Amino acid sequence: MLSNLKAQPADKILTLMAAYREDPRPAKVDLGVGVYKNAEGVTPVMRAVKEAERRLVETQESKSYVALAGDPAYADAMIGLILGESVARDSIAAVATPGGTGAVRQAFELIKIANPAAKVHVSNPTWPNHVSILKYVGIEAVPYRYFDTETRGVDFEGMLEDLGKAAEGDVVLLHGCCHNPTGANLNLTQWQKVVDLINEKKLLAMVDIAYQGFGDGLEEDAQAVRLVASSVANVLIAGSCSKNFGIYRERTGILMAISADAETPIVQQNLNFLNRQNYSFPPDHGARVVTTILTDPELRADWAAELEEVRLSMLGLREQLAEELRERSGSDRFGFIAQHRGMFSQIGTTPELVEKMRVDSAIYMVSDSRMNIAGLNDKSVPILAKAIVDAGV
Repeated sequence: MLSNLKAQPADKILTLMAAYREDPRPAKVDLGVGVYKNAEGVTPVMRAVKEAERRLVETQESKSYVALAGDPAYADAMIGLILGESVARDSIAAVATPGGTGAVRQAFELIKIANPAAKVHVSNPTWPNHVSILKYVGIEAVPYRYFDTETRGVDFEGMLEDLGKAAEGDVVLLHGCCHNPTGANLNLTQWQKVVDLINEKKLLAMVDIAYQGFGDGLEEDAQAVRLVASSVANVLIAGSCSKNFGIYRERTGILMAISADAETPIVQQNLNFLNRQNYSFPPDHGARVVTTILTDPELRADWAAELEEVRLSMLGLREQLAEELRERSGSDRFGFIAQHRGMFSQIGTTPELVEKMRVDSAIYMVSDSRMNIAGLNDKSVPILAKAIVDAGV
């Protein structure tokens, strides 16, 4: 039977990582994998995480299973972080998941149960796993225009025109902040227009928020998802703690579902059911660390301060790269890099020129020209700027 299996398509980012490791050139620059790195190229364990883990080691007396939905205190803490007071708690069902990816997968499974005919409208481009998982679970993904390769901003008119073709009951998948892979984001006025369209067309909104705190700040990055949550009747929110808590390998995520208060118990039952079918009980260590941090004022303040240092570091690299490119190119055509937010920017060039930068200058970025800003430092910014200009981007 196993002889019937076929080779699966290679993951572009994992393939890129392998090629980077094998490149002997000392000045090579890795801008592919979506992991935060400091100036020394290290993904550090945050101070508050270390302290929370120390406390857990000293006080935790059992490694028994948690509930199917995970620890209720974790759900409460994450709902507070992402949604604040924008939605009544009684209208929110939630389950802990293995990372933000697990939350996305469970959301798609829930959509298929609720409306097997629903299509999911995704930005063009979007995080590749969105489309890959939709294909695997048998839901049609419909792209809507998003990234303008001329301005490197949002093609908002095209976005609205395409979403206007969605059918009642379809799903609109939105990035809560720090759009991956482009770094180009909607402003709040644009978000309100999207909300109005969702309500007019009677669509379900789904928000993937994986980078809260990496863009304009913890509260600022939550504004869009809070607007959607407080304005649309049915909303799914997939949250991740990988980036803003730096606990990538702990696989800590959450799926929230907002509905009318009377519907919340049945929605919660369905979320619990999906957890049971996929992995039974969710992992708890990362969730327990996050809960410890968010419910302790001193730890939370220290975590928020370190997260702000991370955000400002990436913003500084953006500004440095934009200025370096301005000087080398003699134009402002790369100014969008300083305007984008989060870990990523898509510079809007061809796979051929991306490959040319790899061959000529040992610059490793995904073929669609997405680059991880956090993969840079003061020394590698001039190397990248020279490579971009020399390649004729």
